[in-house]
Amino acid sequence: MATLTVPSVVPSPVEDAEQLRKAFEGWGTNEGLIISILAHRNAHQRTQIRQAYADAYGKDLLKALDSEISGDFQRALLLWTMEPAERDAYLAYESTKRFTSNQWVLVEIATTRSTHELILVRKAYNDRYKRCIEEDVAHHTHGDIRKLLLPLVSTLRYEGDEVNTTLAKAEAKILREKVTDKACNDDDFIRILCTRSKAQLNATLNHYNNSYGNSISKDLKADGSKDEYLKLLRAVITCLTTPEKYFEKVLRQAINKVGTDEWALTRVITTRAEVDLCRIKEEYHRRNSVPLATAIAKDTSGDYEKLLIELTGHGNA
Repeated sequence: MATLTVPSVVPSPVEDAEQLRKAFEGWGTNEGLIISILAHRNAHQRTQIRQAYADAYGKDLLKALDSEISGDFQRALLLWTMEPAERDAYLAYESTKRFTSNQWVLVEIATTRSTHELILVRKAYNDRYKRCIEEDVAHHTHGDIRKLLLPLVSTLRYEGDEVNTTLAKAEAKILREKVTDKACNDDDFIRILCTRSKAQLNATLNHYNNSYGNSISKDLKADGSKDEYLKLLRAVITCLTTPEKYFEKVLRQAINKVGTDEWALTRVITTRAEVDLCRIKEEYHRRNSVPLATAIAKDTSGDYEKLLIELTGHGNA
């Protein structure tokens, strides 16, 4: 499912750190050497390289990269080099700030990471920003969106495969009643989406579909009221059930819009390359009849393009 490729024989972290140091020295930065190393190391290996670099040269590798490169390439490489929890904490923080507010990023993190990963994200957020993520979400959101996002970012879901069929039927009925009554901001509606395990929620939504003839997402789309809130609800449901479809849409909108949305493109590639980018690529190709790598190459250039192409798996469809 991941697209990251790592050599069968990997140099030691110390050797990689030495090569990165050489890439920074001289008259010009050797961006190709940097990509050849960092774009082909997994999260644990990148963390070891950062430690080896700090031990040898007394400087955080992230700061060294920040001073040597710039633009979209810099932002993508910095995100990629971060530890996953550190990266998610940064993305969550950026998404709550006034001028970079993005509720969709909070939804992505809260719904597509495992419970263990979310625990690490919350710890990283506390360590980095000296406050909890719930505090910032509450401060920067309001109304129904706050009512949805707060439990979403704070709940740690059960991750087992057990399903209670009786409960699934009962909660499908509750969801249907709330949708029909245009009461999707109801406490029970939010509780079901935000607390049930993914297996249980899938069973509930399948029962909803089979019993009422439509998917809940389609019924929510038909209701034009509270538009932004309903869009966010549909994103939550898609992320929890078919995340590859959600991320394909983010990529499609980032690439196809007038002027590429580099931030969205960068975010998806760097956060999913070690998780499920292979599946997202397949969905993108199915939906757009164009390989993702081809679309990226058409809309980006230079070292930024090279890094993204490497992370997507050397341009394979």
